[in-house]
Amino acid sequence: MFNGKRLGLARKRQRLTAKELAERASVSPVTITRLETGQNQADSATLSRLAEVLGYPVTFFFKEDPALLSPEIVSFRSLSSMTAKERNAALAAGDNGVELYAWLESRYNLPSLDLPAFDPELTPESAADALRQHWGVGYQPIANLMKLMEAKGIRILGLEESTANVDAFSFWQNDKAYVFLNSFKSAERSIFDAAHELGHLILHRHGETSGADEDTRTAEIEANRFASAFLMPEEDVRVRMPRLITADLIIRAKKRWRISAMALAYRLRHLTKPMLSEWQYRSICIELGKRGYRTREPDSVGRETSVLWGKVLSELWSERKSLESIAEHLSLPTHEVEKLLYGILPRQDDGNPSPRNERPQIKLVR
Repeated sequence: MFNGKRLGLARKRQRLTAKELAERASVSPVTITRLETGQNQADSATLSRLAEVLGYPVTFFFKEDPALLSPEIVSFRSLSSMTAKERNAALAAGDNGVELYAWLESRYNLPSLDLPAFDPELTPESAADALRQHWGVGYQPIANLMKLMEAKGIRILGLEESTANVDAFSFWQNDKAYVFLNSFKSAERSIFDAAHELGHLILHRHGETSGADEDTRTAEIEANRFASAFLMPEEDVRVRMPRLITADLIIRAKKRWRISAMALAYRLRHLTKPMLSEWQYRSICIELGKRGYRTREPDSVGRETSVLWGKVLSELWSERKSLESIAEHLSLPTHEVEKLLYGILPRQDDGNPSPRNERPQIKLVR
């Protein structure tokens, strides 16, 4: 049976209002509304036009209800900077991502989620330290955060939204943790984004992160504090950084923790016992800004990529299958699957993820 919720999802993913979709499909806005609310069933001619306009296979509209994520459970950074269309398109991408992982879970034995619930009274810094100890990583720098998060069962996907307004986001769905990363930023800022979203998953598991402006700001500050402490443990920073700190020293030292120069400067200012005064911090930030470190990251570290999806695609290629096979199984356009993996796969000159030398160790469900 035709599923109107699927029509609404595809329309929002394409950033169209009901009126805009109606005009392009040569039907009335009332028809779109009645179809999406389940009051009417689409005839074959109307359905064909809608599928063509939206770029989705006809079979997509006959699947069961999607997750239909809401802004209240998704950790959007700043709703004020996003248009309604951008927000709805990102939520629809999240819905498609949940289905992509459901397919993956039906085919492979994925890592079990290892993300404990800590005392909600813990400070973000204490929660970051507790998670490091739980995961057994001590105080050493994390060589590959995406690999670590995937190994702990966190489901990571990419975003290709062609706008800086849609930042990384995360959410819980059916006791599973999801993180979507926007590769619009430098590798260092993307790593910090991943740690920031990890903070949301730990600190705000049962709370809203995209509600009232004041609550959102508080949640964002807490997630930033968590990310800073998780990536740059105070014990390690104090041992590695000398008393006399300059912009040049920060630029050299930042590579140890794979973070931006600005993030390291901020951390040094906001340690339990700060290693920079407010005047020193401001002076260093001004100097870093003059060198271009406020908007980009010269001499950037390598971008982290998904080990999990690299192995999955290697397995598929060994069976002579491709992303089109996944898209066909999910009744999704191939470009939607590509967008969900955008920025988290290593690339070759031909645009395909680079093959692995080793045989994938991910196990098929038989």
